[in-house]
Parts: sequence; structure tokens; C-alpha cells
Amino acid sequence: MGTVKQLVLAAALVSASQLGTLSSAVADDDGAAERASRWQALQQALFPGRSLKDGAGVIQLDAPPRALDAALVPIGIELSAVKPVKSVYLVIDGNPSPLAGHFTFGPKADPHSLKLRVRVDQYTNMHAVAETQDGQLFVATKFVKASGGCSAPAGSDEASALADMGHMKLHLIGDFAPGKTEQAVLMVRHPNFNGMQMNQITRYYTPARFIRSIDVTYEGGSVFHLDSDISMSTDPVITFGFVPQAKGQMKVVVRDSKDVTFDHSFEVPAGEKVAGDNGAAPGV
Repeated sequence: MGTVKQLVLAAALVSASQLGTLSSAVADDDGAAERASRWQALQQALFPGRSLKDGAGVIQLDAPPRALDAALVPIGIELSAVKPVKSVYLVIDGNPSPLAGHFTFGPKADPHSLKLRVRVDQYTNMHAVAETQDGQLFVATKFVKASGGCSAPAGSDEASALADMGHMKLHLIGDFAPGKTEQAVLMVRHPNFNGMQMNQITRYYTPARFIRSIDVTYEGGSVFHLDSDISMSTDPVITFGFVPQAKGQMKVVVRDSKDVTFDHSFEVPAGEKVAGDNGAAPGV
């Protein structure tokens, strides 16, 4: 009799497992359909009347399948030399403000590689869209499992975070060689409050204050212009390429949502801040 019960129980468990698998498959299908629908709506909003082509061979998006920290998700974008690219859009479909950033490259840029860190609010697709010099759009997609990144606190001390705003560091990766591509890492101190973080002491939401744009130039020539929004991580770190023809100065100008600007100049290759920087100045 015990054997019969065991067989019945085993059959029930197998049946339940099959139903669970079927239910999971249906849920996955529903989720995929919802994500596809959302992306379709975002395409119409961001690129009205334009078609997006498969980015294979043109643009590659790297992101962790499951992020360790949803408030600091590392993103890598690689661009081939097959199609000259003038700008790149990074879209985080499930975020409250999906367009995380739009990089426009200048004549001093080597746009083949970008790295940055972003906030992710929920399990979502990410899209990196390359716009070529002839106006074509190519897209790469990644699905990322992360949640709660947009409401995660920017730090334990808001006053200190605000006091340190605008401090910057720059360093080069590898040896300096005029006429060849250099990879630089730019670090900007800014809390990037997005209005969704709650102060853990007062229990009030921290007012939004985030980076709106970053301009990087080398010897007066543009490297890149970044239009940003609330999806950028606290204290952004951006890795980018540029081609210096000789030693010179790199200038970084950051403007935030309070219309305050922060600017610093760095000697390249030393990467040291140039004396006389004005730090923060009211926007005009």
C-alpha cells in the first residue's frame, strides 16, 4: 500500500512540475510580448517614422544577465568600423525615464568603445542604437535582471554628496601615443538624485537633482556631448576613446538639472587637474 501511495505522490509531483513549467512558459511568453510592445512604443516615441536595423556587425551591447547591484549596472557598447557612427542612444525600456543617455561624437573622438554605469528599475530589455553618418539606425539588445535601482539611496550622507558635487578625476588607460587612440576614464562626483530615493532618516523623498549633460573637448575640439537623465548612476564613471595628435588639455563641462555647471581641465597625458579651474558656476 505504501508503494502505491508513493507512486501516486510521484505522479502528482510530476504533474505539478509539468503544470508549473507550462505556467512559467506562458508567463515568459506574456513577458516577452509585453517587452516587445513596450519597445515598439518607445521606437515610435524616440525615432518616429524611422526604421531600425539589426545591429549585428555594427554595434554590440554588453550588460550582465543578472546585475549584482541594480543601482550600479555596468554597460559596455562596442562599435565596429564598418559604419561610421555619429551618435549612440542607450535605452533602458523598463525605467521610468527610458532614454538613459545619448552620446554624440565629435571630431576628436574614437567612438569604437564606451563604458558607463546605470540604474535599472525592473527586469528589462536594454537597447543600444547606433546612428550612422548617413542617418541609418542599428540596434543591439540585452535582457537584464535587476530591480530597485532607481529608488536605491545614493548614499548615507546627502549633505556630503551635495558638498562634493562637481569634483572630477581623469586617467588614461595605457601609455600615451600621439596620433593613436587613447582610452580615458572620467569620474564625476554627483549624487544624481532622481526624485525616487527616500531619505532614510527623514523618510521624505529627496528632491531630484541629476546630470543633464556632459561635454568633453580636447584642445578645443569636441570628443563627445552626452545628454543624460535620471537613469545614470550616482558618481558616473565613463570610459571613452579619443585621438590626440599631441599633448594638450582636455576640458569637461557638466551641467545638472538645477542649471549649475561644473568644469575642469586636465593636462594630457598627465591627467592632472589644471590650476585655476572654477569648479561650480551658476548656469547661464
